[in-house]
Formats: sequence, C-alpha cells, structure tokens
Amino acid sequence: MNISTLIGVAGCFGMVGLGIITGGSGLMTFYDLPSILIVVLGSYFGLFTFGSIPNTIGIFNTISLTFKTANFNETALIRQLMNMSEKARREGLLALEEMLDDLDDEFIKKGLRLVVDGTDAEIVRNLMETELGQMQERHVAKIKVVNMWGTLAPGLGMLGTVIGLIGMLKNLEDKSALGPNMAVALITTLYGSMVANLLMIPWSGKLQTMDATEAKVKEMAIEGVLSIQAGDNPRILGMKLLTYLNPLDRKTVEAEVLKD
Repeated sequence: MNISTLIGVAGCFGMVGLGIITGGSGLMTFYDLPSILIVVLGSYFGLFTFGSIPNTIGIFNTISLTFKTANFNETALIRQLMNMSEKARREGLLALEEMLDDLDDEFIKKGLRLVVDGTDAEIVRNLMETELGQMQERHVAKIKVVNMWGTLAPGLGMLGTVIGLIGMLKNLEDKSALGPNMAVALITTLYGSMVANLLMIPWSGKLQTMDATEAKVKEMAIEGVLSIQAGDNPRILGMKLLTYLNPLDRKTVEAEVLKD
C-alpha cells in the first residue's frame, strides 16, 4: 500500500469535511444525487470520446496503481548485473545463457539474450530503447485519460451550474423547486473542483512520477547490458549504474554494491 496516496486522499477530504462541519453545516447538506450524476458519471462518459474504450474502462486499474508501492529494487538490479559482468569476463558471454532462465526481468532477459547471440551493440541498444519507448507511450496514453477526467469534471460542474440556474429561473413561481435547483447549481461546481483537484490531477501527477522512475530503471538496465557486452570491469559497471540514483540513495547503495 502506498501510504502517501492514502494520506493525501484521506487528508484532503478530511479537511474539506472538517471545514464544512466547523462552518456550521452538516455533511448531508452537500450531498446531491443529480450533481453526482452530472459531474462524476457525465465526465466519465466523456472519456469515451477522448480515449480508447480499453483505456477508459481500465482507468480504475490505472488509478489503483497510485495506491501500490512500486519497488524496482535498484540495489538488487545493480548487484545482479555486476555478478553477470564478472561471470562474463571470467567465462565469456556464452556463459550467461545458463543464467537467463533465472531472471525475472523480461526486459533484461531479452537484452542479454541478444548479447549472448552476438548481436551488435548498437542494435541491442536500439531494440531495448524502442521497447522502453513503447512502454512509455502505453503509460502516457493511460495517464492522459486520468488527466482528462480532471479536465472534464470542472467543465461538467459548470454545466450543472447552468442547468440548475435554468431550472430555477424557469420555476421562480414554484418555491419548492428553488431549493433543489439552487443545490444543483452550486454543488455541481464544488463536485467538479473536488474530482479534479483532490483526485485526478494528483493521481495523474503521481502516475507520471512512477512512469519516470520505471523508465530510469530501464535505462539503467540498458546501460548494464551494454557494459556487460563491452566487457567492463564489474566495479566500473557498478559505478556507472550508481549515477542513475539520487545522491541520498547512492550513498546507501554504494556501500552495498561496491563493498568487495
């Protein structure tokens, strides 16, 4: 569980709820079903116009990723690549073939298989970078749908406001209709702002950060595979890969991977 996402969502809604209560209103005062239908469901169905059906239907799976902790375990990756580099220098690149089946990372496995097969380094780099680029394109397509929901929700909120005002103005003589129409007019704007600013925009930002982190790890893997192919010393390889880490993590990991 990604605690920061949980804290963010719970904290935002908690502060809004606390503000409502301390302002002297009840929470149920701000519940309005027509407004929910207009803003939440209306903006969601608008996504079908924007994106593909699979990405729109799968948006909830995409959002769920923000509640999961992505652990790419860079330390283990660096150590694994250093061990392979050492084996390749000692026994030759063909000796790596027996280690490929034990690899869990399909990206590295494909790259090393190309190396073992004697593929030119430039071709290995191009193929691995192409796969990385395609992965990021898939991620961007999904993140754009989340971001678009954040864009559409306030617009549907304003649309609901217009609907409520029209209903109110057309029924000024009916005092019983003024309250419900005014509620729709005001609360839809509130709902639209909450969906966008408390949920979709932060979620899309977090997904972009996760995508950047995964891309960085893939770039690290590409550098490691090419260093193994070039016959670099394992310590040199380790020092290259450490440059992909931020200074704080690098200091911690450096003592682990370069301790020998």
